[in-house]
Amino acid sequence: MDLSLIPQFGGLVWTLLAFVIALSIIVAIHEYGHYIAGRWCGIKADVFSVGFGPVIWSRVDKHGTQWQLAALPLGGYVKFRGDANAASAGADGEVAAMTPEERAQTMPGAALWKRAVTVAAGPVANFILSIAIFAAFLMWSGRAVDEPVVGAVAELPPDVAALREGDEIVSLAGQPIEAIADVFAAASDAPSRATIPYVVRRDGAELEIEAAPPVPPLASGVQPRSAAYDIGLEPGDYVRAIDGEPIHAFSDLQRIVSESEGRPLALDVWRPGEGGGEELSFTLVPRRMDLPTDDGGFETRWLMGIQGGGLLFEPLTERIDPFTALGQGAAQVWNVVSMSVSALTHIVTGQISTCNLSGPIGIAETSGAAASQGIDNFIWFIAVLSTAVGFLNLFPIPVLDGGHLVFHAYEAVAGKPPSDGAVRVLMTVGLALMGALMVFALYNDIFC
Repeated sequence: MDLSLIPQFGGLVWTLLAFVIALSIIVAIHEYGHYIAGRWCGIKADVFSVGFGPVIWSRVDKHGTQWQLAALPLGGYVKFRGDANAASAGADGEVAAMTPEERAQTMPGAALWKRAVTVAAGPVANFILSIAIFAAFLMWSGRAVDEPVVGAVAELPPDVAALREGDEIVSLAGQPIEAIADVFAAASDAPSRATIPYVVRRDGAELEIEAAPPVPPLASGVQPRSAAYDIGLEPGDYVRAIDGEPIHAFSDLQRIVSESEGRPLALDVWRPGEGGGEELSFTLVPRRMDLPTDDGGFETRWLMGIQGGGLLFEPLTERIDPFTALGQGAAQVWNVVSMSVSALTHIVTGQISTCNLSGPIGIAETSGAAASQGIDNFIWFIAVLSTAVGFLNLFPIPVLDGGHLVFHAYEAVAGKPPSDGAVRVLMTVGLALMGALMVFALYNDIFC
């Protein structure tokens, strides 16, 4: 899909707007998780707020909850009945004077398990949102079938010979092809040339043809905040040459960038458009990045920041049933969480750069960049960010949901909640930790 929200969604105003939209959706879902779980548990909510500060819109529903939008759209909260504040830290003075029935409808007076469920429901709601989005994408795009049949073909320069939609690949560079996976294997062994030999079955007859390598130096996407994004490369760009050296396969592009050690590279690029497209020139400086590996570690590589390495055509696809899609969506959420844990571990132990931790400026820039590349990229970004927010809120730090769950765990073991004094001290420490983390991430945004 190529559904751009706004032609140039990269200026400061639109970047901030994209960030606010993404954050507001994620916060609203998170807080609704708290709210609906509390309501199911019989805990009444006085206020449901998206944003902080002066209220710009509000209404009270039949359950007595005030729903409101506030002027500072940088978070939100649910204030349950009996809470001393929006952070649910301590009880207000009215709880002690309530009847047992009234007290049971407050956050401080509800059964321990009900309070724990209500707290945990916020991060769970974030994970559910992410799973639903990932599953919807999988159901929309489908799953590639094994048959090596050419679907829609990417737009290539006019002088680059391409396969035709409907071709069935019989062999590639002399290697027999029986499945899509065989195409990738044969491509890795094929010589780097402008064209390579194919045998295809077309209109019932087998033909020997010369066509472009199946994995061309084509940008299927451009990563936000990358070297390629900063110089203006776009999805669909075809890299013809680097430093005057013609390239014909994506592996050539990877090799040259990887061996560059960060030196500037001159790129000759063809961009699709009317009249046969246009030829452009760029100077790109690859960036050193820490990337996760399959064994849970990280490796450092020089990258330009384009997504590619896929086939020049779309394989035929089949529909995925909802249950399979949900399972794969859940696996994607788990993948994001596990990579986050690995990254944080490697940052803390000094094995990778602390610049891998982004703050609000970096997230805002990524929001705007994702939105500029289409609504599908923006929604996918929301799913990834929602997973990150849910995971962050489970950290055992006071002021976060994970800290409240630790308090509840203490109460379950000790038979009584922590004292008000201890809670106040721990909440202050938690605020200090979160403030320090925010300052550190902001430093990274500015100086990395």
